[in-house]
Amino acid sequence: MNALMEMFGDLNFTVLGFSCNQFGLQAPEVNHETLNLLKYVRPGGGFVPKFPVFGKIEVNGLNEEPLFAYLKESLPYVNPVIGDIKKFYWSPIKVNDIRWNFEKFLIDSDGEPFRRYELHGPTENVEKDIAGLL
Repeated sequence: MNALMEMFGDLNFTVLGFSCNQFGLQAPEVNHETLNLLKYVRPGGGFVPKFPVFGKIEVNGLNEEPLFAYLKESLPYVNPVIGDIKKFYWSPIKVNDIRWNFEKFLIDSDGEPFRRYELHGPTENVEKDIAGLL
């Protein structure tokens, strides 16, 4: 995501990061620890995001943030494999849920959801779509 900010950050583009602990309980830190965790642990090596990182939210289940409910309703799932439900920490599990960390949504300059990208999708596809919207 830092690379996308370096490519497009001077244009009408930004990345927004949201922490979530619903996937394998991989983000147990409290909000004030998130930036230090990124810098020193995962990914570590002095990593500093070049975009805003918001407080922890829920993206699936009964307490999902309305923004993510809207995004998931607007853009269908991109991977038909739901995954190992023993690693999911929300209920109910729905077919259009975000499958794992780092799933991405691209929103156009009018605030309309444009495309949804799965965890392992090539970054080049995201780059092409951003360039096409700018």
